[in-house]
Amino acid sequence: MSKGNNRLLVAACGVSAILSLAAAHAAPPITIGITTELGTIPGKAIANGATLAAEQINAKGGIDGRRIKLLIEDDHLSTTDAIRSFQRMVKQDHAVAVVGTFVSEVALALEPWAARLHEPYMITGAAANELSEYVHADYKARQYIFHAYLPAADLAQAVCDASKDTLVDQLHMTTAVVMSEDAAWTKPLDAGYDQCLPKIGLKVLDNIRFAPNTSDFTPIFQKIESLHPNVIIAGWAHVGVQPTVQWAEQKVPIALAGINAQSGSSVFWKATNGATDGVITGNTSAPGVAITPKTLPFTDAYQKKFGISPAYSAYSTYDAIYALKDAIERAKSTKPLAIVDALDKTDMVGTQGRIAFNGPDSKFTHALKYGPKYVTGVAIQWQNGQQKCIWPLNLANAKPVFPPFVKLPGKS
Repeated sequence: MSKGNNRLLVAACGVSAILSLAAAHAAPPITIGITTELGTIPGKAIANGATLAAEQINAKGGIDGRRIKLLIEDDHLSTTDAIRSFQRMVKQDHAVAVVGTFVSEVALALEPWAARLHEPYMITGAAANELSEYVHADYKARQYIFHAYLPAADLAQAVCDASKDTLVDQLHMTTAVVMSEDAAWTKPLDAGYDQCLPKIGLKVLDNIRFAPNTSDFTPIFQKIESLHPNVIIAGWAHVGVQPTVQWAEQKVPIALAGINAQSGSSVFWKATNGATDGVITGNTSAPGVAITPKTLPFTDAYQKKFGISPAYSAYSTYDAIYALKDAIERAKSTKPLAIVDALDKTDMVGTQGRIAFNGPDSKFTHALKYGPKYVTGVAIQWQNGQQKCIWPLNLANAKPVFPPFVKLPGKS
């Protein structure tokens, strides 16, 4: 071998050694666990929101130079599977935090484990009041849990605020029937509806709860029709497609509003074959609505990457990942209590509004702060295949309209 080749070989070996040394000393990734149910619209949106946030953060250097590594696991709507997954993420994979689940029953089952294992846990889709009330009841032991979404009491208030400005003031509706799936999150939601709907001028004629595995909603709709309300105020998340399709196919002559969580994503239009036309739902945000400077860039990036608009849980999960990044960087640590202390001080602009958490004095400890200065959400309505924002009025790009089969007050 020539001297020139020897020099090249030595140089190549030197570069290889340097690269190997650099790789050996590279900062390990920061592992974040994602627990969700991938076979549902809200569950898949949690995974998508986390994926997009992690990719963006990693593209800009990660968290203090460390990449985010996501562990996305399907909990199959099973508390048993979710607990096993949570334990594995913490004990084996050393996740610095776990994020996710839109199912309150699953989140409630995971909360004691978050407290026991001292693991920061950010709930990004479930809404039961009990999630944050649990933290309030024993803050010192349970401070690791953050309800990075709105509790059902605040969701009910948001529906009432939106209904007052649109259904009551614009369309002169006066009566409603509440129709909710039987789940942990809808018990406080219905209680909130029963309290605030009469205050805005909607008399509640009945409150109907149905099993999430209901397949035929005909008897329910027939009962509601016999009461002649102006609007059905829904509380749906586990279900959505079946009752929406039957509402349209049976031409139920009553407006459908409230919370139909699955209808927040554009995939719902395809899933219902357009039957969702005219449906109003509360959502954390909506495409084309600039709640903050971060909202439109997020929705545009999400639609470009996944081909659909984000469901409500995608917004909250995306914001939660960024809140974790912010907390870890401010804490300069990935230790649990350091993260918790930093999350407590969160005050950032997210896609949904100003993101901050209630303190230990609040009944809803570590839930997102609700209100015009923080997060209120929006009311959207499906109109000819598009999601239109009808509330809050200062962000609205449309007024509510309904299919011809819906009878409005004062119109025959």
